[in-house]
Amino acid sequence: MCMVAITFLNLIGIPMEIAFLDGESGVGWEGFNVFSDTLFLIDVALNFRTGIITEDNEDAILDLKLIRINYLKSWFIPDVIAAFPVGYILLIADLTYSSDNNSSKSVRMVRILMFVRILSLVRLLRVSRLVRFFNEVEKVSNANLEVVRLLFRVLSLFMTIFLLCHWNGCIQYFVPMLEDFPDDCWVRKENLTNASVVEKYSFGVFRALSHMTAVSYGSSDSPTNNTEMWIVIISMVSGALMYTLLVANTTAMVSDYDTTATAYNDKMNHLDDYMTFMKLPKDLRVRINSYYQARYAGKWFDEKDILNWVSTSLKDEILTIMCSKLLGKVAMFRNCEKSFISSILPYLVHEVYQEGDVIVQQNGPGDRMFLIEHGQVLVESLEKELCDGDHFGEMCLLHQGKRLSTVRALTVCRLFSLSVLSFKEVLKRFPEISKNMDKLAENTNTSFV
Repeated sequence: MCMVAITFLNLIGIPMEIAFLDGESGVGWEGFNVFSDTLFLIDVALNFRTGIITEDNEDAILDLKLIRINYLKSWFIPDVIAAFPVGYILLIADLTYSSDNNSSKSVRMVRILMFVRILSLVRLLRVSRLVRFFNEVEKVSNANLEVVRLLFRVLSLFMTIFLLCHWNGCIQYFVPMLEDFPDDCWVRKENLTNASVVEKYSFGVFRALSHMTAVSYGSSDSPTNNTEMWIVIISMVSGALMYTLLVANTTAMVSDYDTTATAYNDKMNHLDDYMTFMKLPKDLRVRINSYYQARYAGKWFDEKDILNWVSTSLKDEILTIMCSKLLGKVAMFRNCEKSFISSILPYLVHEVYQEGDVIVQQNGPGDRMFLIEHGQVLVESLEKELCDGDHFGEMCLLHQGKRLSTVRALTVCRLFSLSVLSFKEVLKRFPEISKNMDKLAENTNTSFV
């Protein structure tokens, strides 16, 4: 963040120094130049030891050899050029000729300053530091930081437009200054040769914006010489690029911003229309809306469809992360081989229950077991509470009897269920485990269903 702030100040101050300060920037600005040049040289050195964010955002490359190779192939040359120590050159020149007489110092310093002014333009390459910063922020931003990512995209867009207008305004004054202000240039027509820096800058930016927005040719008439004509042409082209940049980025941000939330709102609007058409009671509408909020948390996505997009191995890995720990806590699955557990995972169904919902009813059919991912439930006959990581109803997989107790949700609960039919389908592929399950069923009592 420190480097971003220093970079932005450089991108504002360097064009103003070259165009308007006429070599009289003062000790404060010279000190800032030396300070920022030092920081950028240190930054180049530190980039050889700074980790690189990978595309998958899972890990960072921390191997020094890989970091150096990557940096040398990418941003090293622009960074070295942008870190050229112009501030040191000015400081050394000032100290070297401070003991000379005034005329000698004046001639030599004018030559040095004219050379250094042009040379200072290479420091504008430091804009790449800003570009990388905003790109890295977008890389590490995930769905939970959508607002932050949008904020940085808007900020980078406005900073780009501001810098474009600022540089253009400085160029408006800088080019006539290089020609020693011809009689027909706009600076003399506006009597700005002896004006203050603020006035010169204001007229330069006003003239640049007039060209960029194609309102007119600024505060004066049309260009009076070839130089001014080319400046106007460049301003108009940069203005067209500014419009293109603004429209393209705005369109992209609107279309890309939180698409899952947009889809969720569309679904909820359809649901509200349906509930209104069916004249459902208000309390039922509230419960339906609460269910969708608990189920999708304001983001609409189709889990089955998403899992079908990825390869089989990735799908298994996702399901393993989500559910394998829950299955591992079930006694009947603890000693089973991993391939059997992996075969069960695709059959698990994600279910959500709201506070007070009956998950299973006493004397109801024992058609599936439940794994509690998050939430609390009450087994009413035992007056026992179960919470995250617990399970119930596993005996129905062996006996398929009737429920002996009602289980009610005490909070919003996210569960995974495994049906008896799915369990038997998996057992067909594992005959040895099927035999063990049959033995286990013989040794257990149906009263535990």
